[in-house]
Amino acid sequence: MSNATLTRHPAQPAAVGGPDLARRFARSARVTDSWVASNDHLDTWLAEQHRANRFSVTPIPFSGLRGWRFRPGTGNLTHDSGRFFSIEGLHVRTDFEGGGDWSQPIINQPEIGILGLLVKEFDGVPHFLMQAKMEPGNVNTIQLSPTVQATRSNYTGVHGGRPIDYLEFFTDRSRAAVLVDVLQSEQGSWFLRKRNRNMVVETTGEVPEHPDFRWLTLGQIHRLLQRDNVINMDARTVLSCIPRLPDGDGDGTGDDPDRYRAALRASLSPSVWALHTDAHILHWLTDLKSRHEMVQRQDGLDTVKGWHRDDHQIAHESGRYFRVIATEVHAGNREVPAWTQPLVQPVERGVSAFLTRPIGGVTHLLVHARAEAGSRDVVELAPTVQLQPGNYAGLPPERVPRYREEALRPDPARLRYDTVQSEEGGRFYHAENRSMIIDVGEGFPLETPPEFCWMTPRQMSALLRHSYYVSIQARSLFAGLLSLA
Repeated sequence: MSNATLTRHPAQPAAVGGPDLARRFARSARVTDSWVASNDHLDTWLAEQHRANRFSVTPIPFSGLRGWRFRPGTGNLTHDSGRFFSIEGLHVRTDFEGGGDWSQPIINQPEIGILGLLVKEFDGVPHFLMQAKMEPGNVNTIQLSPTVQATRSNYTGVHGGRPIDYLEFFTDRSRAAVLVDVLQSEQGSWFLRKRNRNMVVETTGEVPEHPDFRWLTLGQIHRLLQRDNVINMDARTVLSCIPRLPDGDGDGTGDDPDRYRAALRASLSPSVWALHTDAHILHWLTDLKSRHEMVQRQDGLDTVKGWHRDDHQIAHESGRYFRVIATEVHAGNREVPAWTQPLVQPVERGVSAFLTRPIGGVTHLLVHARAEAGSRDVVELAPTVQLQPGNYAGLPPERVPRYREEALRPDPARLRYDTVQSEEGGRFYHAENRSMIIDVGEGFPLETPPEFCWMTPRQMSALLRHSYYVSIQARSLFAGLLSLA
């Protein structure tokens, strides 16, 4: 089956849910253009969104923050309302992967937000309602986000702004059928045990139009995932949780990328062979969580060692890792048109990579059980390599992450996916990762260190139906992997 284009036919009733849900989503992934919003229209609409909306994000001194202040006695940076989030101190001790103890600033945001995609069928093909959304930390200001992307403070009106568009489809069960609903973690290096509700809901009723929203097929979204900084992190994590089955054919002939895509499609089948059973993978991960510890102690920001605050930033004395800055934001199309807030700014672009190889003719990806400062449950499954290169400069080989060289110096002929993708722009300023899928080939060693494991994309997809197994970085990159299939 070749890539499909959706042409217009008389509307037909949609069947919501059902056992064929994964195949319905796969069918949407095969439709790469649509009369509902054509690719040409989407490109023009996105360009117009950038031209028409006036935004500004300006770093300011901490003294310029309105409604935020450093608390006497702790030094924690908090909002006067007691809501939204705070920047606090965290002390960590772990015995995982050689162990260590350190302290750092961290974002504490205990409330659970909603990241939700609204689905509706057009001519029998599921379409997803995507929003062109401004986030203060985005390098290009506007990216495509889920239908709803809101913290609890935002959707309960703490900010005093206008209501969240389409929120009723995710809070009123009479408006839409729930297809996906799972709590997933956020960035463990910068958030303390943060989680959001990843949802996909489907309606057969009327949905009001809005100039900042468009309906896209999965195939159109996958097209945009091949571009830098178009589909935002919150959309990528929800997309990764969508169940998928192979749809269409593909004989594996042609050039290397074509063979890779055909093998990848086949590896999503529930009957495909895998190097390790599902039970083995769950045992391996549960064993690591049970045998190791992650002790987290919250304390005042003033107690964090090695970090210093001046009028404009909180930064590490080495110049590595990240800094906390303050910003002034003006955004005409947001619920609140102007505000100030702190943001976390990494000191350099990161690298996030899955190594993949065929095993027994089936595509497998190499996952890393990784511990991060703010992890909720000791470890989660992460990409093979996830790092900021400068953090490890000058360290002895035993302290350098495994497979770093494969990710920092990939063979261009083996790169199957290579884009720059942003982290969440509501909390992080100009945070980007070079996101890569690298096909290392059959000659690559099967033997792995104990914190690594080979698994199929089907096994990864199954784990994403549950909470706290797969990290946000792995989910984001997995969405890119699925876009190749």
